[in-house]
Amino acid sequence: MDVKKIVVVVEDVDAARTALKWALLNIIRYGDIITLLHVYNSNSNTRSKGRSRSRGRLVRLNGFRLALSFQDICNNYPNTKVEIIVTEGDQEGTKIAATVREIGASMLVLGLHDHSFLYKFTMAHSHNNFNCRVLAIKQSHHHDISSSSSVAVLDSSTNFDFSQIDISRLQVPYIPSPKIPYRICPNPSAIIWRSRRARRS
Repeated sequence: MDVKKIVVVVEDVDAARTALKWALLNIIRYGDIITLLHVYNSNSNTRSKGRSRSRGRLVRLNGFRLALSFQDICNNYPNTKVEIIVTEGDQEGTKIAATVREIGASMLVLGLHDHSFLYKFTMAHSHNNFNCRVLAIKQSHHHDISSSSSVAVLDSSTNFDFSQIDISRLQVPYIPSPKIPYRICPNPSAIIWRSRRARRS
């Protein structure tokens, strides 16, 4: 059995946590390696280099803490091999793509939300720079990880081929049963009269 290297993007949003849980339930197999990747941006407008360095260390430390919380989720599932990478980079996905290629990952899993880097990345690049399959997990307000619908998306404008997994319970709207018109006496000749026999005392 081939060992897969699966990269999960670590972000402080519920969609990213849901994406990790979905991957653990549906994708990860025994022996696969999960790489929790967090990319932080420590750019600061402060003039003091000391403050800038202090802020950079703080942001990096918070990134490690966030990645460790994702590792705690993985620990709830047996036989999972987890690696953590916390690195500085841009928020447009360039650093993520470079790290994924360097690892040689076969799949990238991320939570799709309103401010996801994937939107900017697909607009800036004309082809898949990840060199692997991309699974974007979109979480609805009422979600159930066990029940999901998968929609393959091919964006012709960017030549990106990725799958979007919508975590949502299928809600069938209530449709009242049609009313059947009822005639009290559709055919008088069809009525059969029965007379009760008098009971013998």
